[in-house]
Amino acid sequence: METVKANYESFLVHNVSTISTLESSLRSVTWFLPGRFKDAELASEALTALLNVTSMYHDTLLARIVKANPSYRPLIPSSLHSRFTRAWSDKNDVYKWAGRALEIIRFTELVLEMALRRKVSQKTKWRSIILLEFIKATLRVLLLRITQRPVISPPIPERDFDPSQLPSPDHDAFDPSRDEEPETPEHLQNNRVPVQLSPILSPHSTISAEDFLLPKALTSADVKPSLSLVRKLAGPRDWLAETVHILRPLIYASLLYADRNSKERSKRALTVVILMEFLSRFLRRTPTTSGTLERAEYARRDKDMLWYMLRGSIWEEFTRPRIHAFAESTSRAPLLGLVGSLVKDWLPLIDDYYYYTAP
Repeated sequence: METVKANYESFLVHNVSTISTLESSLRSVTWFLPGRFKDAELASEALTALLNVTSMYHDTLLARIVKANPSYRPLIPSSLHSRFTRAWSDKNDVYKWAGRALEIIRFTELVLEMALRRKVSQKTKWRSIILLEFIKATLRVLLLRITQRPVISPPIPERDFDPSQLPSPDHDAFDPSRDEEPETPEHLQNNRVPVQLSPILSPHSTISAEDFLLPKALTSADVKPSLSLVRKLAGPRDWLAETVHILRPLIYASLLYADRNSKERSKRALTVVILMEFLSRFLRRTPTTSGTLERAEYARRDKDMLWYMLRGSIWEEFTRPRIHAFAESTSRAPLLGLVGSLVKDWLPLIDDYYYYTAP
């Protein structure tokens, strides 16, 4: 087993660019599978889940290779998100494995729901969904308890480097028998070509010195320790805001399950979860000027509120009729007809599956 793993890792390292291109191509294909044949949506989501889990493993392996190679210097510095999540993953093994488990559940939850819908009753399916949401909430509370900071999503570092720029495993190996001169670094090649002057040096330049230098200046976030890029939660109000935000999906799924047999479509679940969203937003603190990562996380949460347009009664009574009317109006147009057909194939999936638009 270890030999197979080692061979696969060696194959990945030597063909990382090809594998990355293949992953991107297959992800593009999955958008067009729903509605093409029986159980096409299950095949599409199964392929997507497999690609996501495989990519997460590849990212972990590539990050380990980069870390073990002291000669590797990325052209672009790591993002604040990668610095923060990687620092906590390196510091605390519980954080690392809880974050990975949370991401694996996120990648596979829709496939599990599709399989449950085909094999078990509605009651069992919803109980399984609630169990998944309970596990996710527990993992997020665990991350919150470990860091004592707002839970950043995703909780593990993402790939923030170009795989094609990774050095070969044997690239830096020293071989005394080689007499040839060391290869010229790529950024120093063709250095006889005249370099164009900076726009600021042009006599007709309209760029001020401040505008030119400001993007190149270090910010306070650039020099902060990675573990301190997000401030600790200061008091009960901060903790309550994060707890309410974490519990939203669990409460929403539980209320949908409780109201599933009502004759009229209940709006209780949607109303409660939207109130929880606004309560969490009201209670949360205002990030400091240097809190770039925290502000980015809160901005992402605010944008995610647009997903409520695809949930519950808002979807059924407002959004869906308009999207369906758009798809029908474009069905006979030469190019827009393809978009309309694709949209109509996705509408039943949003109707039938919770995790397509789950909070």
